[in-house]
Amino acid sequence: MAKTEMAKASVEIQERERNRDSIDFNKAVPKFLVQLPNKIQNCLMSQLKRFAKHDEQHSLISSESKLGKEAFSSSDTDLEKQMQAWRENPSWADPHSEIKVSVPEGSLCNLKVNVNVGLPPDAIYNIVTDPDNKRVFKNIKEVISRKVIVDEGHRQVVEVEQAALWKFLWWSGTISVHVLVDQNRKDRSMKFKQVKTGFMKKFEGCWKVEPLFVDEKTCFPFKPKTWEDYYLCTGGKGRLGSKVSLEQLIQPAIVPPPPISWYLRGITAKTTEMLINDLLAEAARIRGDLGPQKSNKESESSSQDILSEVDNVHDIKTRWAMRRRNAKLYHRKQLTAN
Repeated sequence: MAKTEMAKASVEIQERERNRDSIDFNKAVPKFLVQLPNKIQNCLMSQLKRFAKHDEQHSLISSESKLGKEAFSSSDTDLEKQMQAWRENPSWADPHSEIKVSVPEGSLCNLKVNVNVGLPPDAIYNIVTDPDNKRVFKNIKEVISRKVIVDEGHRQVVEVEQAALWKFLWWSGTISVHVLVDQNRKDRSMKFKQVKTGFMKKFEGCWKVEPLFVDEKTCFPFKPKTWEDYYLCTGGKGRLGSKVSLEQLIQPAIVPPPPISWYLRGITAKTTEMLINDLLAEAARIRGDLGPQKSNKESESSSQDILSEVDNVHDIKTRWAMRRRNAKLYHRKQLTAN
């Protein structure tokens, strides 16, 4: 009997444990089933947020790239608007260029030039970076070689070798210049640096073109900060000029003693002055082309006045001298116009 009772008790205990496990399992399963969708939902939400963040960053990068391309491509449109203001009012008097010459230790000279030019910055930058700008800058005798090393659209790195002319008083000559040019249209800068050292230990510098609000007074009391503001406050009539700066350092391998160093410094300053004068002359030519009808009428009337003045002179020698002088003046005007 005792064994039978003990066996029953053991069976009852096992059944209670199975029932308890079953109850615990039955309780756990609904809880797991309830939590499972939340976990899946949280996981999915986490993944969606991650993808959304990635798409947002990608979209931002794409939009920035697109905006950059649009800003770069729209510069032609902006330049046309800026040139239109000059067509309507091409009057401009070139100010005197400011050239400062300093002599850092161990160098021949450091030149700094600042001048205001009556054309928009993009137009001036186009002149400075034009591969065929030897037609503008008379001191460039020949472009020996030109190789584009980096081309990023708005930025180019170019290796250039050219023969340059120099002139000082009654002396003149030719030197070879081999430089690496880094031109960036975003800030309208053009940095140049000598490729190989030889006679020149250092030959480097930088062109920089910045906007100049020529008719800013018409915006008073408002002071425009950007070209867009300037365009709006002047009703599109405001002319945009350029602040042009050029800095170059020249350091020979051996700095010659005076008076040779003074002579070389004078040549360098004169050559730089020629560059600036050529740039101003090209800007004047472009402004003249903006109103060709007016220029033709003025030239025709002035020619008629000159002819009538010559005809009124009775002395034959004086009349022929006047004709020769006027012919020379007319020829110079034609060369400038072309």
